[in-house]
Amino acid sequence: MTAGTGAYDRRFDSGRICLDLVATGAGPSGTCEQLAGPGPLAEWLVAAALVPRGTALAAVDDDWVTRFRHLRADLGRLLTAELGGARDDTALDRVNALAAGPPPGLRAVRAEGGALTRTLNAPPACAELLAAVARDCVDLLTDPAARAALRRCGGDTCRRLYLDTSRGHRRRWCSSEICGNRERVARHRRRAAALADGR
Repeated sequence: MTAGTGAYDRRFDSGRICLDLVATGAGPSGTCEQLAGPGPLAEWLVAAALVPRGTALAAVDDDWVTRFRHLRADLGRLLTAELGGARDDTALDRVNALAAGPPPGLRAVRAEGGALTRTLNAPPACAELLAAVARDCVDLLTDPAARAALRRCGGDTCRRLYLDTSRGHRRRWCSSEICGNRERVARHRRRAAALADGR
């Protein structure tokens, strides 16, 4: 399978690959499994820029899907615990174990027109890609500035995590267009209902 040819629609960019993986299991309106099989996982790997577009991903199978879902669950538990001022050392140990592995080897090659573009030295192994995502989580949680920007969406039905890089750090939703708009509509309806009750 060559990645980048499917219909994966990446509508949410959290600011970090590890948070993007967590978001594949929780959408703005609740749980929605986005890694439903090898094809969607391969497409997500490209959309998240873990592999360059056009990378051959013939090895992606159900085992990869299971392993990425396990990492996603550990990341979700660890990040939720850290955000809430708690600890989940079991999830931390699992993320650290994966982060210790080598990431995929990269090299720069000339594309048509002479510009340098990124490619992999060899087809990626599942463990290498898991290591890259886990290492991103370690980097996030050990960087005080990035860690301070970690937020959970304020939408009533959304549990997504994101980095608040807005001016003044006042961002409340993972997506102003989706969760923010839903909140504005709900607020308008509450005001209209209150006015109607007051008549």
